[in-house]
Amino acid sequence: MNDKAGALSYGSILIGDGEEIGLSQTQHPLEGEWALILGCSSGFGGATAKELARQGMNIFGVHLDRKATMANALSIQREIESLGRRAFFSNVDASNPQNMEEIAQTIQTTFAAASEPDIVRVVVHSLAFGSLRPYFTTDPDDAPLTQRQMESTLHVMGHSLVYWVQTLFHKGLLGAGSRIYALTSSGTTRAMPSYGAVSAAKAVLESHTRQIALELSHLGITANCIRAGVTDTPALRKIPGNEAMLEKALAHNPSGRLTVPEDVAKAIALLSHPNNQWMTGNVIGVDGGELVSA
Repeated sequence: MNDKAGALSYGSILIGDGEEIGLSQTQHPLEGEWALILGCSSGFGGATAKELARQGMNIFGVHLDRKATMANALSIQREIESLGRRAFFSNVDASNPQNMEEIAQTIQTTFAAASEPDIVRVVVHSLAFGSLRPYFTTDPDDAPLTQRQMESTLHVMGHSLVYWVQTLFHKGLLGAGSRIYALTSSGTTRAMPSYGAVSAAKAVLESHTRQIALELSHLGITANCIRAGVTDTPALRKIPGNEAMLEKALAHNPSGRLTVPEDVAKAIALLSHPNNQWMTGNVIGVDGGELVSA
């Protein structure tokens, strides 16, 4: 049941003299809540922003786009607004501490000005900005990964999750019912050409998520990783050998197709239901059975 209102539920309910009504006629439990999507302009982040808006949520989004890709971010923002939801997008480096502070302040100001809910209900970390370089090479035209590139990749794709959650927590923007999700991959347990730094960052991300879950669970805040199947996204297209990866995943997936961003978005929306309070510290696969059949 939805505790916010006794006459509303997630599923079907009885009203009046026992007439049953379905979910389509009831208010969604995420209606009017706010989500923060880090990496909201494409791929998993973009799909999740739109799906959560369809479930009634307003969206704070952070993305980093140049002129060539800015249109996609604007399109997602307009789609959210066309659903009657509010959308505040910031085109800045999400891994920069000053930007974290400024966006958190914007969230506080927005909540205070409109008597909005005082916590962010859903946080999604979907930052895909890392160096795809080999550790070793004998080709003078193919430089190996540098220390700076390694540290930058781990910071953006791994450590920044901790700094975002710390910033939101210390500003009082997380509380009972907040759900934190970090997008990981099967690369945490596999080695692939030129994927070493990103693989390490995803392993770090999973470790941080477990620690966040441990330290915040007593406050009713959950944290989980979402491990999507191989998905044809702009980020995947940058990985050397991506076409072979897509072909292999399609051939082995027992569901007969590749994972798409919308699969992940729908899973996050479902997992964010208020009744889902006991699932935390996990790596949750959303892949149609791809991993178990590989």
